[in-house]
Amino acid sequence: MASKREHIEVEHVTGLNSLRIIREQERQENMSPNNKTKTLLREASHQVIAGGSAGLVEICLMHPLDVVKTRFQLQRGTSDPNSYRSLGHCFSTIFRNEGVYGFYKGILPPILAETPKRAVKFLTFEQYKKALSFTSMSPGLALSVAGLGSGLTEALVVNPFEVVKVSLQANRDSFKEQPSTFGQARRIIQEDGFGLRGLNKGLTSTLGRHGIFNMIYFGFYFNVKDAIPASQDPRLEFLRKFAIGLTSGTISSCVNIPFDVAKSRIQGPQPVPGEIKYRSCFQSMALVYHEEGYLALYKGLVPKIMRLGPGGAVMLLVYEYVSGWLQKHW
Repeated sequence: MASKREHIEVEHVTGLNSLRIIREQERQENMSPNNKTKTLLREASHQVIAGGSAGLVEICLMHPLDVVKTRFQLQRGTSDPNSYRSLGHCFSTIFRNEGVYGFYKGILPPILAETPKRAVKFLTFEQYKKALSFTSMSPGLALSVAGLGSGLTEALVVNPFEVVKVSLQANRDSFKEQPSTFGQARRIIQEDGFGLRGLNKGLTSTLGRHGIFNMIYFGFYFNVKDAIPASQDPRLEFLRKFAIGLTSGTISSCVNIPFDVAKSRIQGPQPVPGEIKYRSCFQSMALVYHEEGYLALYKGLVPKIMRLGPGGAVMLLVYEYVSGWLQKHW
């Protein structure tokens, strides 16, 4: 009996050792460089696809408001003979003179830019957030700093597309008469090149606009979302996230709009052809303030909020749901 019992105990110990060996091998395999690379690539691809999807949906829904916002920002006071009296007057004038397609002027550059732009936005935010988690920075502050970093990186990618978009949106000819997106880009390159006077003019204003927006946008959304308990009801949970995203986009738009106005003035047509009046970010802000008053720095705020309030909520929700679907199915 003793011999049989000893034999069973030996088999049990051997079995445990084999199980430990198998688990250790699995752990080592999971920690191998190849698997780490595959995991990182899978995460990055999820962020790229989800971010691109979020941007595409947002731009298709909200672009008409971006056209209206840019038109208001390009106005130089009541002395401008083409000035719009109100938001309704702007909508009706564009529709009457330029048709329904007038609201989609300049949409191709942001569509072409949306996948890399939003991919960069969300991918870099996640990577900056991951890197900052190893610092002593508080989680709330780290989210805002990660947002700032993602905004600055995003601005470098998107600025050339913004230059083409604004120049097309400033054109008040009918949709059929205006130049094509590629024709406009070619004209800018031929006349002014790729530098800070050509396809990359207004870069400082774009850095300020995107950096400040993303800092508040991501910092506010994720901090408040974590502070407010989630609901078990899917509809209430959707409304909770939408409300936080709407508030986040609205606050961010209110804070960064002076940079947006400066960007539009620099990238849009100058008042006198051949004479550069709006040269740099803060010079343009000071000039607008001196000539048109403080409120002129907030031109286009209403259509901007109408676009980036719900648009910001849509973008975050699409990103989260697409990202969640990809993690489950791919």
